[in-house]
Amino acid sequence: MTESTFALSNPVPNTVLNIAPAQVIRGNGVLSESAVLFARLGRRPLLVGGKTSLKAALPFLEGGLNASDELEYATAIYQKDCSEQALAELNQAAEERRADIIIGIGGGKALDAAKLLAHQRQIPIATVPTSAATCAGWTALSNVYSPGGAFLYDVTLAKCPEMIVLDYDLVATAPKRTLVAGIGDAIAKWYEASVSSGHSPQTMIIGAVQQARVLRDILFLKSAAALEYPGSDEWKEVVDAAVLMAGVIGGMGGAQWRTVAAHAVHNGLTHVASHGTLHGEKVAYGILVQLRLEEMGPGKALAATARQQLIQFYQALGLPTSLADMKMDGLTIAQLQRAATVACQPGSDIHHLPFPVAPEQVVAAMVSTTLSASSAQISSQINGQVTSQMSTTTNPSVLAESVQLEDASR
Repeated sequence: MTESTFALSNPVPNTVLNIAPAQVIRGNGVLSESAVLFARLGRRPLLVGGKTSLKAALPFLEGGLNASDELEYATAIYQKDCSEQALAELNQAAEERRADIIIGIGGGKALDAAKLLAHQRQIPIATVPTSAATCAGWTALSNVYSPGGAFLYDVTLAKCPEMIVLDYDLVATAPKRTLVAGIGDAIAKWYEASVSSGHSPQTMIIGAVQQARVLRDILFLKSAAALEYPGSDEWKEVVDAAVLMAGVIGGMGGAQWRTVAAHAVHNGLTHVASHGTLHGEKVAYGILVQLRLEEMGPGKALAATARQQLIQFYQALGLPTSLADMKMDGLTIAQLQRAATVACQPGSDIHHLPFPVAPEQVVAAMVSTTLSASSAQISSQINGQVTSQMSTTTNPSVLAESVQLEDASR
């Protein structure tokens, strides 16, 4: 039995850490020289990505691929989401092309689909991020969504990709918004890990938590300059932080490294507003929701201070601080309840918070992410007030105003 067969047919034990791809190739123009590297992994690559991503990447790839006598490549377009239906179609394409290596090209969902396809077929995978929106090109994890874009579950893969090729010239063609979203996704590492894993005695988890703090500080210091000067050294450092360092941190933490409320809120929102906002945008907003929950629970002053600091940072970069910023202020209370219920379902990462959380509390936090620090000390009595208000209104703005009045009275 081969190692890959063993890894696929048996659960990955907690002692296995999938920390990093076997090779990390980064720099300007590196895709033009990548064909020889891909040829070490296979001879019949299937390039998997969305229409937009493939169109953007092929000019950087085709010269090397066409010049190689060793490679016979084909392309397969994945659907809008990494869904079971999309995976079935990609598997069929891989079978027809007799693919012996997958090259994933695109953003988070395209790379998740490509990684999962390679995992299912037990063949090598190389990833080519076309933006810095996520660390999906690095990790041994794929998220699976419904055809409509609702998060369903994640799959822990047997290993990280064999190779990630981060070409700064290609990433520079992506909209600025994708890097902003990547900053939001990456900075969540600290705010979630410090809560779920900050007291762990395990060396690797301690290292991961501390690296998450360093990652946060890098983003605080360099993000503004990176966005102002695309292609600069600062820009490259922030791209590395979002795509590479964020992935390293997740790999070091392993199975016991946990996301918390920020990603749970993201997952819930995909069930009521699946498209229109990027993954990192919803996660960034989810951090503010998590901090509000911390304020509403133990009443931590540090959580209120951190939230105000993040709001200033978000506003400077263009990350969302509220439902309105994501054009979700039109969601009804019933829809917010649905999102909160998904976020709080059994097994959700939100339960890694050090206190119990109910959907009503999540809704209250979701509509009050921008409260001023002076009015953010909320007692547990707000939960009953919010629950009562939720039964009489379908307007989130009315509920948000009610929460603020409750805060102001304390």
